Amino acid sequence: MVAGNDIVVVCAAILRHGHLLCVRKQGTRLFMLPGGKPEPAEDDMTALRREVSEELDCGLRDGSIRLLGRYAAPAANEAGHTVRASIYRADLSAEPQPRAEIAEARWIDIHDGCGDDLLAPLLRDRLIPALRRMTADGQAG
Repeated sequence: MVAGNDIVVVCAAILRHGHLLCVRKQGTRLFMLPGGKPEPAEDDMTALRREVSEELDCGLRDGSIRLLGRYAAPAANEAGHTVRASIYRADLSAEPQPRAEIAEARWIDIHDGCGDDLLAPLLRDRLIPALRRMTADGQAG
């Protein structure tokens, strides 16, 4: 959903052994979280499951989804816009396979990253620092 200059999205933070699953859309260079804009009248959970299925050809494990937080940052691919993301920690039900508009999926070490110049501002400036703090406190999986 786009409201003024705000782009409202839901995203999945999928973590394995200190690595975060990130995706890069076709025709772009920055990695971001799987997810996207909810359809009209679609709640966060429905939108999150639909987006992950469309982008990664797999589902989210029942009982694994929990809100990590709501974050805002400059949009990676829409100049002059702000992305406002509800980010949910979740586990996949199968191995991810990039499809639809996804050119590449990559597991990024949340402590070493993959180079700040390859990460969308939401990841680089908001989520990865938060995950590092949560990991240090034993809260992120």
